[in-house]
Amino acid sequence: MVGIAGEHPRHCHFLYCYNPVNGRCTQDDATTITLAANTTDGENPLSEVSFRAVGSCAPGDLQASLPAGAAGVAGLSRLPLSLPTQFGTILKVAKQFALCLPGGGSDGVAVFGGGPFQLLAAPPVELADGLRQNQLPLLKNPRSDTGAYYFRITGIAVNQQQVPTPPGAFDLDGGSGTGGAIFSTVTPYTALRPEIYRPLHDAFDAATSGIARAAPVAPFDMCYQASALTMTRLGYGVANIDLTLDGGRTWTLPGGSSLVQVNDQTVCFAFVQIAPSMPAAADSPAVIFGGFQMENHLLIFDLEKETFAFSGLLFGIRTTCSNFNFTVGSS
Repeated sequence: MVGIAGEHPRHCHFLYCYNPVNGRCTQDDATTITLAANTTDGENPLSEVSFRAVGSCAPGDLQASLPAGAAGVAGLSRLPLSLPTQFGTILKVAKQFALCLPGGGSDGVAVFGGGPFQLLAAPPVELADGLRQNQLPLLKNPRSDTGAYYFRITGIAVNQQQVPTPPGAFDLDGGSGTGGAIFSTVTPYTALRPEIYRPLHDAFDAATSGIARAAPVAPFDMCYQASALTMTRLGYGVANIDLTLDGGRTWTLPGGSSLVQVNDQTVCFAFVQIAPSMPAAADSPAVIFGGFQMENHLLIFDLEKETFAFSGLLFGIRTTCSNFNFTVGSS
């Protein structure tokens, strides 16, 4: 789970190391390091466990672009050396993890090996059982070996009105490896191909036509005057965006997930357009579901069942990803 510490690595071997923030890749040293983490019952930290895992001796300049205080990058993919895979293999726990990204610089949580997951609320709420009963399939891209988590989107709506996108716009093409939707914690805001972004942009523009606009702030091209927006329990009071997933399931993104405040006066539509390319790269997705849209949504990824589950915006049950209480021992 969180709070992983490592000793100084020794006896290094060569490994190709990748920084997903700046895209740099270099040949660096690989070794086994000792990691330490706390177990949890979903409410409190319990005993500490330590184990040897494979890591990389990445040079300091490769890590220069990481956020302040970051010691390195933890891979969360389906590949053999990812952190959830190593946790499962070495500690004999389920090869799954829960991810709850915070907003506003608060603390979030990653829990490896299963749960319950209890968040502080009034009353406290346990989310694991409900999420596990509503899992959706993850897809694999046969033309890509990145271990990315692909999932199926079949349509998108604004204010319950279907957005007109071209037929097959969201599909993952097994022959070319293009298309589909992926999760990406290193992509700040959800990015969409032009043929999806433009109809979504126009539909949201029409649905919010009565809200005073502000000058665009890069990388966004549609912004609003903050003073013209109202606040609700789910964030800014604007039309919902609904993603239609497998089996007709709907993932609703209300104002707290669709608009981002960029300064005191300005709030922007928190989606961006993927730059057009001809031809598209073999692993170029149609939708990159970014970190901002994941904030305050509890996500569970199961590498063995190849499924995922999502809570929806936690504001709806009056809690956030910062409300895991891992600060005191269990009674």
